Amino acid sequence: MKNYTITVNGNVYDVVVEEGAGAPVPAPKAAPKAAPKAAPKAPAAKPAAAGAAGSIRVEAGAAGKVFKIDAAVGQAVKSGDAVVTIEAMKMEIPVVAPQDGTVASIDVAVGDAVEAGSLLATLN
Repeated sequence: MKNYTITVNGNVYDVVVEEGAGAPVPAPKAAPKAAPKAAPKAPAAKPAAAGAAGSIRVEAGAAGKVFKIDAAVGQAVKSGDAVVTIEAMKMEIPVVAPQDGTVASIDVAVGDAVEAGSLLATLN
């Protein structure tokens, strides 16, 4: 067991953490939170249909909501250029092109809930 002192917004908390025993506890708590996000997964059919447009997949690195579409179909992008921006825990996370290419499809819309690993766009 390890003792930590954590300060959050000026409040000091003493926390005791058990090594190895703490990992399974968050998993059940995270599953119910993820379940409501998984319910509006009906748009998943849309990416499956459009996903064949390009051979290079651009996938979400984290679960969240699509905040902004940064690139358009037919637009040339370079490795590292933002294609889609996801909002997760009040942070905007750009999802970038893994390599140079042309945007073949955008498989999500602004406001869509996405899970980590979801197909967002494809490149050629």
